[in-house]
Amino acid sequence: FGTKVPPITGTTGGAGATTATGVFSDRRLKKNIKLIGKSNSGLNIYAFEYINKIFGSGIYQGVMSNEIPQYAVIKHTNGYDKVDYSKIDVDFKEI
Repeated sequence: FGTKVPPITGTTGGAGATTATGVFSDRRLKKNIKLIGKSNSGLNIYAFEYINKIFGSGIYQGVMSNEIPQYAVIKHTNGYDKVDYSKIDVDFKEI
């Protein structure tokens, strides 16, 4: 697409770069995004891979930060969204 992804900083690496403040779940960081279901509350659940392998090299299940209630979204200083999965009814996991 020609979209440049800015450098990622402040992560712990791997498994979606899970930190105490959420998981990077910004659509701009993902590729091969496929809708695989809906949660009980109606949130879309996706399978995806991260573009940058610093976040993990597998296929993951999770949400897109732009589609969920904003109380579960954390704006990181690098400009990308993170999600506090404890506030929604979707589990982030490698599948």
